Amino acid sequence: MAYVRLFRRVRLAPGVTLNLAKHGPSVSFGVRGAHLTVGRSGIRKTVGIPGTGLFATSTRGWYSGVHTGQPFHEAAGKLTGWRRFGHDLLLIGLAWLALIITVWILTAL
Repeated sequence: MAYVRLFRRVRLAPGVTLNLAKHGPSVSFGVRGAHLTVGRSGIRKTVGIPGTGLFATSTRGWYSGVHTGQPFHEAAGKLTGWRRFGHDLLLIGLAWLALIITVWILTAL
């Protein structure tokens, strides 16, 4: 069976990218060497030295392994149907809001 990777990155503004993948959308904020990604599986912070391949990643969210009790995603159930659509719509709305604020700040300079 072949492995198919579905991924697309769209640059919304300098330092803001919308990542579209098979597992769902995410939004990344930051510059080369340090960025914050907010997506369906939580928040990921990545800091590195550009060009060296050295980096450190910290994840906080449903799949980070930091929870000792029952994971939230198991207690709440999977997002399906309208709940998943609403969640994805919220992430896209936040990405647009970040774009509008960035453009507003850049035009004010």
